[in-house]
Amino acid sequence: MAQGGGLLRLTGMRLFAVIWSGQFFSLLGTYMSQFALSIWAWQLTGEATTLALVALFNFAPSVIMFPIAGALVDRWDRKLVMMISDIASGIATIVVFLLLSSGRLEVWHLYVTGAFTGIFQSFQWPAYSASISLMVEKKDYARASGMLSLADSVSNIVAPAAAGVLIAFIGVRGILTIDIVTFLIAIGILLVVVVPQPPKSAEKRSMLSDTFYGFRFIAEKRGLLGLQLNFFATNLLMGVGFTLLTPMLMLRTGNDTVITGTVQSAFGIGGVVGGIVLSAWGGPKRKVDGVFLGMAASALLGMTMMGVAQTPLLLMVGAFLTMVFIPTSNGSNQAIWQAKVPPEVQGRVFATRALIATMSSPIGMAIAGPLADRVMTPAMAPGGALSSVFGWLVGTGPGAGIGLLFVMLGLLGAAITLSGYAFKSVRDVERDIPDHDAMKKDEPAPSRS
Repeated sequence: MAQGGGLLRLTGMRLFAVIWSGQFFSLLGTYMSQFALSIWAWQLTGEATTLALVALFNFAPSVIMFPIAGALVDRWDRKLVMMISDIASGIATIVVFLLLSSGRLEVWHLYVTGAFTGIFQSFQWPAYSASISLMVEKKDYARASGMLSLADSVSNIVAPAAAGVLIAFIGVRGILTIDIVTFLIAIGILLVVVVPQPPKSAEKRSMLSDTFYGFRFIAEKRGLLGLQLNFFATNLLMGVGFTLLTPMLMLRTGNDTVITGTVQSAFGIGGVVGGIVLSAWGGPKRKVDGVFLGMAASALLGMTMMGVAQTPLLLMVGAFLTMVFIPTSNGSNQAIWQAKVPPEVQGRVFATRALIATMSSPIGMAIAGPLADRVMTPAMAPGGALSSVFGWLVGTGPGAGIGLLFVMLGLLGAAITLSGYAFKSVRDVERDIPDHDAMKKDEPAPSRS
């Protein structure tokens, strides 16, 4: 097996932990700069649309690029791909820093640098995820996924709070400087470690064929396709809920930003706890149970409680329960895919997975607003069509309509998730689809003449 060059020759979870630490610092710096620039853009324009466009310009290019990125990840050195992705993010941050320092930064600059960063970010996750399969043993796949979830959750908690405090002392430029330092740390760590590489195929393939390979691979594996469709459906429902989270909290708390922020922090705390548990535990023996039961518990216990809750404490409990089970579901799912998909094609397949998953986000966002404003809110207003039926459950008036929608999303999400057990190809996916290392062992030895 080819190896990416480096000075520090670690293996297994030790290697993963070192690379993970660098990516964690980089992620923390990125989230801090995103928060600081959001504050800058808001203070400049006072328009929520501006922030939405910044997110869109960052998000859309990555979705478009995923299939191409996956094909290139399997052709190129994965360590190099991760470094290029980090460097691109660093270049964008440096450009913004220089424009801000010279007094020339405008909002449209954030659109351009966001799109530039989004293109290269589409390479990061497929390369990183595919490399993990070659770094750690199969039994540690879920544990590694738990650490990834932990890094994201901790960053979501620490970055806004840290940036919010530091911005008063060092300003936006200071925050951007921290981001630049963190990406240098991530690149420096990648430079000194040896990242395993899959064997290069001698087969001649066209770029077009590689771009669509992930779709063909998933379509041919009914169990994996069923898992992905299950996630697509639940992500769609979650997308609707999380889009309406801030409006519901503001309405429920009388526009109290402190309580709203505290409840949102409870999501991050839940993710941290869930990530720590999964990292230590490694997940259930049957990973498919972790996928379905984790997601169902999140929807049934978390989202429904958030819909019913009318006090800050219960809202925080609901937020915590929504996120604490997610690492087990996502980590178990990732472990299945890492075990079943050969490492040499994981870049293409995992990029396609990411594309299918992220496609549901804009759909959920498009549905959420009209559903809340035109249907649920009027229905749960005092004297509304549904207020006499469900008023005892979620109350009436401000936030009640979205609260009822959260209850419906939670119940529907749990039902859809658990419906995966009804399909043999999905519930027995671990048994029916052989692991990629087992397939290689079963291959006959080459004959000798």
